[in-house]
Amino acid sequence: MNKPRPPVKFLLVDDLDENLLVLEALLRREGLELLKARSGREALELMLEHEFALALIDVQMPEMDGFELAELMRGAERTRHVPIIFVTAGMQERHRVFKGYDAGAVDFLFKPLEPQILRHKTETFFQLHRQRQDLAETLRLNEELMAVVGHDLRNPLNVVLMTTSLLADSTDPHLKKCVDRLQSSGTRMLHIIEELFDLSRARLGGGIPIERRPLDLEAVTRKTVAEFEATNPSRQIDVVVSGDMRGDWDVGRLGQVLSNLIGNALRHGSVTVPITVTLTGSEKEVLASVHNGGFIAADLMPRLFEPFQSGVGRRTRAEGLGLGLYIVQQIVHAHGGDVQVSSSPEEGTRFEVRLPRR
Repeated sequence: MNKPRPPVKFLLVDDLDENLLVLEALLRREGLELLKARSGREALELMLEHEFALALIDVQMPEMDGFELAELMRGAERTRHVPIIFVTAGMQERHRVFKGYDAGAVDFLFKPLEPQILRHKTETFFQLHRQRQDLAETLRLNEELMAVVGHDLRNPLNVVLMTTSLLADSTDPHLKKCVDRLQSSGTRMLHIIEELFDLSRARLGGGIPIERRPLDLEAVTRKTVAEFEATNPSRQIDVVVSGDMRGDWDVGRLGQVLSNLIGNALRHGSVTVPITVTLTGSEKEVLASVHNGGFIAADLMPRLFEPFQSGVGRRTRAEGLGLGLYIVQQIVHAHGGDVQVSSSPEEGTRFEVRLPRR
């Protein structure tokens, strides 16, 4: 059974009850909820509680006129994108119309109202809001599906990896080579599933959850670097530390940040230039940067942290889904920090993460 869609809400603002009754009578239809306000102050209170697809506002009201109300709406994050149609009588002067558009109006309706024109203009906003609702629901279902599939795939894949770890002790060189290949592929699949899981958590849960506890970022960094050095013995990774590296962070998530950034540098950086991980502690925060040779094209920089992008813009099969930098950004934001990137042919590429200590 399909879940019923929530009603589309219009806000009607007029200081005269008879005008509100006329608007209500002309606009009433199935799937539309009309909320009425008799002053600008009452309208603002309703906007704190409800999401509106359209506001029809009378211009000439005492205390706060329609233009003043529109300016307050445009100044608030919650209401600045609500479309406004001004309803007025005797406002044909050109400068007054310009003032209305400057205040944020998308249209004007002049009294006496033409029912057909009113319905036609408001129907557009009704349908646009319905389309946004449908799109949001489709995205929610897709992300829930990714979360469920990722969860269900992870358990059998863990069994496969455990089995291959038992077979890895075989003395048969041919079997050992097959087991190593199977382990490598299984680990990459598990990494992709974890990224899908993190994407779903970030989109559906409003951000990636973290569990803070006291830790030393230098220890986490050196452990992560040692793991990469073991699997990439031909690449040089330097660690430079200055200042206090202690803070309240999520050890697993920061390990994930460093792993994604260093792995990105190994894949896309110049093999002749060492990778440098620099940690700098100040009184209130720690800066962690990862530098490598090579550069990112300028046209790719604006979308570098979007999902399904990679460090060079085009993903290869070995890189997975291209969620690494997106997840890095989400984890850093969850810690109250930010991440920046700079890149040029002369200076190479540097990702810099700022982490408040607490």
